[in-house]
Amino acid sequence: MELSVDIIKRGGSRPTEKFLRDKLHRSIVAACLSVKAPTGQAEAAANAVCDKVIGWLQQHPEVTSHDIRVVAARHLKSYHPEAAYLYEQHKITI
Repeated sequence: MELSVDIIKRGGSRPTEKFLRDKLHRSIVAACLSVKAPTGQAEAAANAVCDKVIGWLQQHPEVTSHDIRVVAARHLKSYHPEAAYLYEQHKITI
């Protein structure tokens, strides 16, 4: 299933890009693996979260990359709260 959703990049200074499920999937798997989730659990969580995000995107022809991150993190919390926290906080420097 191909979505025609434009993603407005952070700050609006870069050109928009089309939504890519694989890109979202990779980022969620990476967050899960970063908190030591088993690979199978990371893949399963990423698949479920991607499905939820795609369902949400079907109602929105244009969103920001931040919007996607917020929606993905909200759904990831039910699968792996630690990974969701890391995913939400990815740009914050401690």
